[in-house]
Amino acid sequence: MPAIPPVPIHWHLPAHPASVRRARRAVTGSLPHALRPHLGDDLGLLTSELVTNAIRHGACGKDENLIELVLWPAEGHYWLAVSDPGIGKPELAYPSADAENGRGLLLVDHLAAAWTVRPRPNRGTSVVAGLAYRQGS
Repeated sequence: MPAIPPVPIHWHLPAHPASVRRARRAVTGSLPHALRPHLGDDLGLLTSELVTNAIRHGACGKDENLIELVLWPAEGHYWLAVSDPGIGKPELAYPSADAENGRGLLLVDHLAAAWTVRPRPNRGTSVVAGLAYRQGS
């Protein structure tokens, strides 16, 4: 019989700046205690950047627009998917040194073992990023 994988953890949050902190706390708080010292800070930063981008660039400004987060472990990684109802495709930017923003995906690219952007089946976009961890950590 095959091993049954863990069930992913889901959250739905309003597309509001206050959701960034809530998302970060929820995601890092869901890590097993033994992994928090190894992954907590990086996963918290990934969460903050992806949720901030989803709110700024993917939400349409209506109350019903929610940001969805999914967290799951698979094949030596913790995967985080952050989805929004927007139709745009996030891309890496290389802002000038004096730019005040535009570095979120650069941080994601630096921290994540792998990341990608996927369209959602009905509407919206998901950014999926994975952080590697050692089994038994």
